[in-house]
Amino acid sequence: MAALAPPVAAIRVAVRRALTALSSDGPVLVACSGGADSLALAAATVFVAPRMGRSAVLVTVDHGLQDGSTERAEAVAAWGREVGFSSTTVVPVEVAGRPGGPEAAAREARYEALAEAAQQQNAVAVLTGHTRDDQAETVLLALARGAGPRGLAGMPARRELDGVSLLRPLLEISRDQTRAACAVLGLSPWQDPHNADPSYARSRVRADLLPALVRALGPGVVDNLARTARLVAADNAALDELAETGLAAARHPAGGLSVPELVGLVPAVRGRVLHSWARELGALPGALSHRHVAALDALVTDWHGQGPTDLPGGVRVLRRADRLSPVTPG
Repeated sequence: MAALAPPVAAIRVAVRRALTALSSDGPVLVACSGGADSLALAAATVFVAPRMGRSAVLVTVDHGLQDGSTERAEAVAAWGREVGFSSTTVVPVEVAGRPGGPEAAAREARYEALAEAAQQQNAVAVLTGHTRDDQAETVLLALARGAGPRGLAGMPARRELDGVSLLRPLLEISRDQTRAACAVLGLSPWQDPHNADPSYARSRVRADLLPALVRALGPGVVDNLARTARLVAADNAALDELAETGLAAARHPAGGLSVPELVGLVPAVRGRVLHSWARELGALPGALSHRHVAALDALVTDWHGQGPTDLPGGVRVLRRADRLSPVTPG
């Protein structure tokens, strides 16, 4: 028997590890665009999942942003049926009119579609093909935005998506490995022209910035950036746990938050407490920035009688003596 090609073996092991961590039985759904990363993931999942007693479902999202996108999505679905997925689905989405730039709008539409498809299929998890290279790009983009620890933590290997586990099994697999796996398996990935479009920030990072860093610092820079994300994510988890405890302790009997309790927290934890509380009050998560949290913090540490702090979503917070309270409209 011929030895299994290392890239194929590595991806199958990564998928098996991700599925083993699931506590619930049930089918898993693979998001597949037809690109090398998702195609390699899909091929590994349709091999591994049935051998673990799980069925696998393939879903391809048609964003409708390019000529021929519907035909391409149908071709991916047809491939999924040929290789043994228990079912395959094409989900068209509407990207236009959503807030944010085109990348953010497409991502939001895609995840909404995947969550809905998972619920329809009673899937316990959605698998996406994000690789170590994607993680490195995400860290660089976060650095450029000044995003702080949450941004530097990159993409988590697992998070909840509307009650379904979103898994990224390939975060320690390189893009070169997914391409090599496709070549070994005789698969022909689709090359998305958006990935080479310089109007997108991620495309510029992929085509120019990351290769320049590799030339200057060596090939290990990609793994180092991805490792940074893992390390920062672990620190974030610890700080989040401290912040949860701090928020509970800071709740004032009369409502709002106790200033003396907040003053006693270290700044990194206090900032997270204020961020979480602002979201509880209804501040819009996507618009809530460091600037807003800093203004809340000033009510705690630099209060000199200033008026209310305005948060996105029409939320206002005022300090009254030793307490932070939301301002009631009217």
